[in-house]
Amino acid sequence: MRNHAAHDQADHGAHGAHSGHGGHNGAQPGGLSVSVDGYTLDLDSTIRTAGVQPVSFRVIGPDGRAVTEFVPEHEKELHFIAVRRDTAGFQHVHPVRDEKGTWSTELALEPGDWRLFADIHPAGHDGTMTLGIDVAVAGAYEPRPLPEATGTARIGEYTVALDGELLPGEASELVLSVSRDGRPVTDLQPYLAAYGHLVALRVGDLGYLHVHPEGEPGDGTTAPGPEIAFMAVAPTAGTYRLFLDFQHDGVVRTAEFTVRTAAATPHADAAPEHGSHHHGPHAHHAHH
Repeated sequence: MRNHAAHDQADHGAHGAHSGHGGHNGAQPGGLSVSVDGYTLDLDSTIRTAGVQPVSFRVIGPDGRAVTEFVPEHEKELHFIAVRRDTAGFQHVHPVRDEKGTWSTELALEPGDWRLFADIHPAGHDGTMTLGIDVAVAGAYEPRPLPEATGTARIGEYTVALDGELLPGEASELVLSVSRDGRPVTDLQPYLAAYGHLVALRVGDLGYLHVHPEGEPGDGTTAPGPEIAFMAVAPTAGTYRLFLDFQHDGVVRTAEFTVRTAAATPHADAAPEHGSHHHGPHAHHAHH
């Protein structure tokens, strides 16, 4: 969500509730409300059958009409995320909008309770926001246990390693390194104006966090892999699910992680190994 960075430089990537005036000290997750600042997510149906299916929706503005003008973020007017309440089935898609303000896309929905997120910046509004809505998908629901916390994700012949820790109420750097068959990938392809997109969701209520990539393709300093660096701040202690989208060989892949927040180290007399564990990887990756 690179284009948000200037707006959020002061709060290190925390959008507050994405209303443009969230507090700088304690980031508030988005997506917990179907309506923010008079903008409402209006879905064609919140009860659905299982399977791959078309989904349409509108964003209703404060005037009661469908919004038809948005400020593009990462080359798109709207980013749409679908995930089941047990954090399975993550999908990041980009619907198309008609001239009347109706968005259309296709989702693969298994039985269970889902949360859909619309990440937008309506024209004339002072910042981005994330709206969320629940959807019930009929059928035999078999919830999946939360995957174990691990610093490595595997997608076919690709491995993504996570370095850094998510801290409650404090900005920290997360560095994800992509390799293929054990060899570092140094030719990642730009995907929506970045080498990687990271979505973080809080386990328990699916609070949605914006996470910003550091640097961008073509800026003269950001390499196309193997490392992709992000600044993130967790609003609270807890467990989070991270989803990294990256593109290589023309295919977008998603790496998934379960992460538990670590304790911040604000005091100089903290144990040396504890302090270096949190801040060591930040020194040579920080570009801000």
